[in-house]
Amino acid sequence: MLGETVVLLCLHGILTVFFSFADVCEALNVTVSPGPTVRYSEGDNATLYCHISQKRKTDNLLAVRWVFAVSPTQEYLMIKMTKFGSVQYYGNYTHHFHKQRLRLLKEKHGTMYKFLILSLQQTDQGHYICKVQEIGKHRNKWTAWSNGTAATEIRVISSKASDDPTYKKKHEAWKFFEAAAMSVPCSCLSDLYVYAVFVCSIGIISVLLFTLVILCQSLLNKRRCTVKHYLVKCPQNR
Repeated sequence: MLGETVVLLCLHGILTVFFSFADVCEALNVTVSPGPTVRYSEGDNATLYCHISQKRKTDNLLAVRWVFAVSPTQEYLMIKMTKFGSVQYYGNYTHHFHKQRLRLLKEKHGTMYKFLILSLQQTDQGHYICKVQEIGKHRNKWTAWSNGTAATEIRVISSKASDDPTYKKKHEAWKFFEAAAMSVPCSCLSDLYVYAVFVCSIGIISVLLFTLVILCQSLLNKRRCTVKHYLVKCPQNR
């Protein structure tokens, strides 16, 4: 009886660990395109897309933030779309000049968000991070369900360099590859993510089952030894 109780407790603990791993695997899938690096000439308009999939619940809402990072230690929140769809600006980006240059739009039923940066300058060069939070109601309170993050890098070529014929050829070739990458459907990326989650889950289940089998064998061996101790007389006691 004691051995069965221990096995049940161990099984409960293992399943708890498994489901916690499953929650990690079910985090939001966020991708940013074009990326990982995109080049623009000074004065161009940049368009970045934040694709979102693998929501925990279909009726949950999303809050989307775009963060500008000059370096890993210097991040600045630029713009945010709240769960109700209103757009908010932060920091230096609250100035009228920046508000005219930045746009954040929702597309495709909330699965893709378009971020526009108009009239690029040298100071706009850096990493742009899309941070998404899934929010849903739990017991009449708004609660964060999951998060996802993805980034891309914008490089701004000065107007003098863009006048170079060699640069123009390289820039056209780069644009061609960017267009090819954009033509890949997001469903392919989503399918790849689902496959990765499936493989991850199978691996975790295999490890947990192997651990459970070893634990059960160990407990059964101990129980057999205990039974033999009481039923079989040792030679020293004859």
